Amino acid sequence: MDVQRRNRIVVTGQAGAPVVVLAHGFGCDQNLWRLVVPLLAPDFTLVLFDHVGSGGSDLSAWNAERYGTMQGYADDVVEVCRAIDAGPVVFVGHSVAATMGVLAAAAEPELFRGLVLLAPSPCFIDDPARGYRGGFSAADIDELLESLDANYLGWSGAAAPMIMGNPDRPELAAELESSFCRTDPEIARVFARVTFLSDNRDDLAAVTVPTLVAQCSHDAIAPPEVGEFVHARIPGSELITLSATGHCPQLAAPEETAAAIATFVRKLPARAPTTATR
Repeated sequence: MDVQRRNRIVVTGQAGAPVVVLAHGFGCDQNLWRLVVPLLAPDFTLVLFDHVGSGGSDLSAWNAERYGTMQGYADDVVEVCRAIDAGPVVFVGHSVAATMGVLAAAAEPELFRGLVLLAPSPCFIDDPARGYRGGFSAADIDELLESLDANYLGWSGAAAPMIMGNPDRPELAAELESSFCRTDPEIARVFARVTFLSDNRDDLAAVTVPTLVAQCSHDAIAPPEVGEFVHARIPGSELITLSATGHCPQLAAPEETAAAIATFVRKLPARAPTTATR
């Protein structure tokens, strides 16, 4: 299996520098990081990739059995990290990709120097019995998925502004909507269920690598209680709240996002320089 081709792995930045892997969330591709990359590239080796079914990935590698589970995506993260053969990496996972990183680091901690969980949510559905607020009721999620199934393009136009926030900058929502619309609707339906129905709260405690939880201000998708929950469950983690609003700080506030990533990476214990496969 050619993981490089399957996930359209791109390596850029400073050779021999600390390796940072950037992973996008639902309905997006590696282009979501385009504003952050030039800010980090002078100081880090950057690895970008597309989840199978997204962007320029090999669509022939997609199947509903593997990619109908969070574990399938987490297994891909491990395979991407092994494919670049660059030693332990710092994995930056946005939204649902944060959960993929949690599962991958719990399973193969030697591959990871650290995790940056950007606007994470291990469970989007409220669980009043356990005092957990995910931001949505079960009925909310059912309605969201029914709308997506009935009219994916229409759902994309309605959901993008809510997810992006920043109503004074409509071009950001337009970019996210365009990204949604480039995704195959059938693949999007499966990925949406993985994203919005998975419950990985109990997996957080298994993370043993240094972890930064970076939540956003006024995020309609992941309220502050979610970031606080993730921080409380991952031993020794650090929690910061970005001034960026909405759910996609790498687009809304790339300078602040890049600075948070860089500050975290520089605080990690030093590793011998490595060179990623190009």
